[in-house]
Amino acid sequence: MREGYYSDKYFVRAREILLADHRAASVTMQVFGKSQAYLGGMDEAIAILKLCSDDWSALTVRALYDGELIEPWETVLTIEGPYEMFAHLETLYLGVLARRTRVGTNTRLVVDAAHPKTVMFFPARHDHWLVQTGDGYAAHIAGAIGVSTDAQASWWGSTGIGTVPHALIAAYDGDTVLATKKFAEYIDPTVQIITLVDYDNDCVRTSLDVARAMDGRLWAVRLDTSENLVDSSIIPQMGTFRPTGVNPQLVWNVRRALDEAGFPEVQIVVSGGFTVEKIRAFEEAGVPVDSYGIGSSLFSGRFDFTADIVMVNGTPQSKAGRRVIANPRLERVE
Repeated sequence: MREGYYSDKYFVRAREILLADHRAASVTMQVFGKSQAYLGGMDEAIAILKLCSDDWSALTVRALYDGELIEPWETVLTIEGPYEMFAHLETLYLGVLARRTRVGTNTRLVVDAAHPKTVMFFPARHDHWLVQTGDGYAAHIAGAIGVSTDAQASWWGSTGIGTVPHALIAAYDGDTVLATKKFAEYIDPTVQIITLVDYDNDCVRTSLDVARAMDGRLWAVRLDTSENLVDSSIIPQMGTFRPTGVNPQLVWNVRRALDEAGFPEVQIVVSGGFTVEKIRAFEEAGVPVDSYGIGSSLFSGRFDFTADIVMVNGTPQSKAGRRVIANPRLERVE
C-alpha cells in the first residue's frame, strides 16, 4: 500500500511528480458520497492513512463514525496536509468506504425491515474470500446478530455460526435426522443446533422428525426451499398464492405442526432469496419467522465515494462543481 501497488497509477505518478519537482501543496481533501447510506469502512480508511501515509503526524483528519446515517453530498472525511504524503492512498480509502458502506447499508435495511426479528449474515459464498473480514464487521455494526465465517467475526472477537448443511445430510445418505444427531454428537455442546429441513422437500415432516429425535436439543429449523420447488405440505393448499420457495404458508405449516406436536420452543429460520421487500412483506403479514438468513442481496447496489481537493495552501481550489462543504458533525481523528 505504501508503495502504491494497489493504487490507481495516476495517483502514484502525481505523487512522484510533486516529489521530484519539490512542489509544496498543502491541501484539504474532501470526501463525500452521492447516496443516503449508513457509513462503513471509516475505521479502515483511517487505518490506511495512519499506516501508509508518509507522516501521519503531518496530517489533520476529521471524520464521521462507522454506522452513522449520511446524506447525499455530505462530507464524511477531510484530510489536511501535504498532498504528496497521502496522494497514493485515495484509491484505497475510497474503495473501503464504498465497499463497507454498501454492505453495511444493505444489512441495516434488512435489519430494520426484520425488527424485532434477527438477521444472520450469510453472503460469504457470493464474493471473493478476501473481503470477508471487513464485510463481517460492517454487517456487525449494522446490527446482524451472526455471520457465517470466523473471518467475518474476527474483528470483534467472535466466531461464525451455521446450520446442519445439506452437504452433511447428503454424506449421511440423505438422512437429516442422522446428520443432525451426528452434528450434536461431535460439535461443542454450546453450539446452537439449527438444521436445514428442506432436503426431501417436506419441511413439516422433516422438522417434526428432527425435533422428536433431538429431545430438546434442537434450537431451530431452517427453511431453504428452492424458488423452483413447491414443498410437499403446500401442494394441497395451492391455488390462491405463489406456492414456490419459502413462502408464508410454508412457514405457517411448519410453525403449526411444531406447536401441535409439543415443540413451541423450536425456532424457524428462513433463507433463500430474501430481500428487504420480501422481509417487509413477511413482517406485515405476521408470518411466524424468528430469524432471517440473508445472502447475495446484501452485496447489491452502488454506494460510491468521491474525493476532491478543495483547498490548496489556504486558498479555495477545486474542479468546477466542487467546493468546500463544511460538516460540523466531523470529529478530529487522533
